[in-house]
Amino acid sequence: MSLSVGYLMSFKNLGLSDELLNTIQKEGYSEATPVQEETIPFIIQGIDILAGAQTGTGKTAAFALPILNRLQKSQSKRKVIRALILTPTRELAAQVNNSFRTYGAGLPFKTIEIFGGVSMRPQKSQLRKGVDIVVATPGRLLDHLSQKTIDLSEVEVFVLDEADRMLDMGFKKDIERVIQQLPEKRQNLLFSATFPKEIKRLAARLLHSPKQIQIASENSTAENVKQQVYPVDHSRKRELLIHCIKENNWFQVLVFIKTKRAADKLSRQLNKKGIKSDAIHGNKTQAARTRALGSFKKGEIQVLVATDVAARGIDIDLLPVVINFNLPMVAEDYIHRIGRTARAGKEGKAISLVCAEEFNLLSDIERLLNFRIPREDIEGFETTQHLNTTNLKPKNNHNKKSNYHKSRRKKRADNKKPHWHKKRKSPKKEGENKDRKKRKHTTKSKKSFDKNKFKKKKY
Repeated sequence: MSLSVGYLMSFKNLGLSDELLNTIQKEGYSEATPVQEETIPFIIQGIDILAGAQTGTGKTAAFALPILNRLQKSQSKRKVIRALILTPTRELAAQVNNSFRTYGAGLPFKTIEIFGGVSMRPQKSQLRKGVDIVVATPGRLLDHLSQKTIDLSEVEVFVLDEADRMLDMGFKKDIERVIQQLPEKRQNLLFSATFPKEIKRLAARLLHSPKQIQIASENSTAENVKQQVYPVDHSRKRELLIHCIKENNWFQVLVFIKTKRAADKLSRQLNKKGIKSDAIHGNKTQAARTRALGSFKKGEIQVLVATDVAARGIDIDLLPVVINFNLPMVAEDYIHRIGRTARAGKEGKAISLVCAEEFNLLSDIERLLNFRIPREDIEGFETTQHLNTTNLKPKNNHNKKSNYHKSRRKKRADNKKPHWHKKRKSPKKEGENKDRKKRKHTTKSKKSFDKNKFKKKKY
């Protein structure tokens, strides 16, 4: 049975220990969210879980509390790793580990976060001393496994958090390698915002007679998020973004952008216009990302510009505005993005700055949601190329896969056949035709070469 997000019940009815209940109360929580209510009793019973829940629904506590409860009831004198939580990003690993430390305050359990971008030496030192709970990203965990600095043979509970993102980021093989190092007898918990076919196949292999829990309807967005599309010419996006921030006096604005380089560039441009901002992405050091996120949470910077991967672990309770400077290449990512706002019953805004070239991406999002996002023209920024209306009926494509790489290939193919109004032709410059032919010939040769090279390989 799925419950509405507005329905809450007391933690006292979920079977948690008195120590955990006292800690929960100290943290200011007295009532459980639907995902906590539905999952905690089953996890305490040792049942495998397949849970679908959006970001911001309290899913971290949904597995952290019953894991701590389990470890508390059957404490071991030996310091062995008893719980392993696998996350897609460093930020999320840090967030989850912090939750374990918060909820486990006063309990004799040691936790560690393991991710790349930092030295392995402190991690090795901590592991040698003994830990009970490991929260890790796949890559760095495999590094420790290859160096034999970690032993997973005693793991009792294995959690795959944000499994859909894991697969989108290409961690499928890494996950399988990690699973091979785990004992056969264990409890498995899989949490995912969406359930594409790849997730269902993974769940079928990983989970044993699982309890499936779906808190919100698949591909739904938070009810309290006001979604809007601002049509704008591509060349005026930055100008419109600055106008919106200043005009509405927005603070704590999370801006999603397509590339790392574009994130840095936009951040610099905003700072020049007197809007304090910083960027986070995969090329930034972990220290720099943590610093930027901390400044954003404290209100020291007004705007945080982020790529999808870097923003995955961001957890801000009162984030009022999320802006899509670029629409995501994969429609499901839109749900993850706007799920950053309107948490804990609060209202939030999700605004997308959409140019005509992004109409296909917008259409995919609206078909996924089965909802036409309202358009609003901003005075002074009216676009010369109007967005068409999305046909909300799903595309008849039985072979469509939801993984990241195939989606990107699909988008590139789609972009060759645009569904928007034709652009006005600009006058051709002298020598342009020659250059174009030359580039076309070069590209064709490269494609031919790559194709032949691919044929030699067998998969």
